[in-house]
Order: sequence, then structure tokens, then C-alpha cells
Amino acid sequence: MNTNATDPRPLYTRTTDQVAALIRTVRPEQLAAPTPCTEFDVRTLLSHLVGGTHRIATVGEGGDGMAVHPFVDGVDDDGWPTAYAEARTRVLNAWADDARLDALVQVPWGKAPGRIALSGYVMEAVTHTWDLSEALGHPVQLDPELAEFALAIARRVLPDEQRDADTPFDTAVPVPEGTDAYGQLAAWLGRKPVS
Repeated sequence: MNTNATDPRPLYTRTTDQVAALIRTVRPEQLAAPTPCTEFDVRTLLSHLVGGTHRIATVGEGGDGMAVHPFVDGVDDDGWPTAYAEARTRVLNAWADDARLDALVQVPWGKAPGRIALSGYVMEAVTHTWDLSEALGHPVQLDPELAEFALAIARRVLPDEQRDADTPFDTAVPVPEGTDAYGQLAAWLGRKPVS
């Protein structure tokens, strides 16, 4: 898959459909559960999913993604599906114009063409989808094509298995042969299943 020429918007839309379906399964008693993203419980991960979605919406609107805190506060325990739906609608509207794909945009890792920036956010959202799915006990079937795209992006932007403290992802961990694309993506980004 040529990720340079790809329009990532359909994949981003499918990713957000999948995230929304997963968020709708969260029960209140699961909000304090651990996730593979060791610094986040489920509630914090939901906050980051919504906040990160607002961040990429701001980028799509021509703003500075770094100016947006990648977490949200004040969401009621039963309000996560609505909070995510509002954020995702904002992103889809912000990126509707084809010109955004080639425009240089400001993202946390620097300036990049919009299609590259949005591809990076597909990678992040798909990774956090796996985190949330793991924490919730896999309540919905995940789309393997999204993980394959995200894994290709992850290997391109983080080609070295060893990572330093300045990298937002841990050093890659080994995976057994035959591991699916989600497991490979998680392992490449230093995650392990919740035990």
C-alpha cells in the first residue's frame, strides 16, 4: 500500500466508526480498568481519544495541533459516546476539503502535508482502539485493514525498534509468529496485552 499517495480520510472515517462502536460498549464499572497504555486507565484513555480527536480537528481547520490539550475534562461517565461523536464529526468536517490533504499543517511532530498528518492520526487512533479493546475484553471485532495501514505507518515513522525517552512510544516488544496486525502494531509501539 502506497501510504504517500493514499487519501487517509476513508480509513480515518472507518477508524472513528470503530472507535465509536467500541466506546458505546464501555460500562461504568470498566472506567477504572487498566489498559495496555500503562499510564492510562479506561477513563483516561477515553479522555485522550476525545482530546486527540479535537487536536486533529484543529489541524484540519488550519490551526496548531500543539495548542490543543490532547485530553478532555468534565465528561460524565455516560457521556463518552456523545463526546467522541461530537469530536469525530468536527474532524470529518475539518478534513472534507481535498486541499487539506496537500496543505502543510502543524502537528506535534512538526510540519507535514495534511495526508501525512492524518495518516499519523489513523495510526494513533487504531493503536488506542487496540488499547481500549484489550481493556474491555474485545467486545467488538476489529477491522484488520485498519491495523495493516497503521502498522505500515508505524514502521515508516518509527523504523528503529529501540526508542528513547523523547519518543511517545516504547521500544518494540517481540510477538509470536502468526500474530495478527493489531498485535503486531501494538508490539511495534511497545505495548503488551493487559494481563
